[in-house]
Amino acid sequence: MYLSAIVVAAGKGERLRSKVSKPLIKICNKPVIIYSLEILSKCGSIKDIIIAANSLNIDAIKREVKRYKINKVKGIVSGGIRRQDSVENGLKAVNNKADFVLVHDAARPFINNKIVLSTISQAKKYGASIAGVPVKATIKEVHSPQSTAHGNLIVKRTIDREKLWEVQTPQVFKKNLLLEAYEKYSDADVTDDAMLLEKMGVKVGVVLGSYNNIKITTPEDLIIAEAIAKIRK
Repeated sequence: MYLSAIVVAAGKGERLRSKVSKPLIKICNKPVIIYSLEILSKCGSIKDIIIAANSLNIDAIKREVKRYKINKVKGIVSGGIRRQDSVENGLKAVNNKADFVLVHDAARPFINNKIVLSTISQAKKYGASIAGVPVKATIKEVHSPQSTAHGNLIVKRTIDREKLWEVQTPQVFKKNLLLEAYEKYSDADVTDDAMLLEKMGVKVGVVLGSYNNIKITTPEDLIIAEAIAKIRK
């Protein structure tokens, strides 16, 4: 099996209200993107890594990759407007020998080898797999009878959380299936790659991720990330 990884790092991180873009923000003096790159590079199943970055960050990311000696990074490509555009650009740069592709968001720095290997194993079984965790909170569907303003929302129903999982990355796919999904549904707006496979009727395997595998989106997430990084040390 030849497995290539695509690390999506094209987000500007505007909700972080930071002058430094999200992949390069430092947590305990290490750039966010380096955390996951180190884990992926140490995984024997992964042959090489492609990074899809914001065009303004490519040179800076190259310097960090060189500094931390992430030798499995074989290319850094420009990302797109949407996340899926960035993944598609990464797919175009993946080694022709690859028959499986792992997709991971650089904004999730706290993956571990167990999660990576579990998603790979499930992908071999189903052709597609994702990491996730059971939802802990009570989830309610709400709507506004008058407008979309948050002040006018009311509860429509409570959703059974026993069947709900919060989806994470990494996600692993047979490359030919992922390419086919992108070809068929290139115009669809999706929030993760598994949604494209679901549209094709592919069964997507699920493995247990980690509640530490947070996605850094807001300033509050950086506080949590610093705490997790200190514990992991």
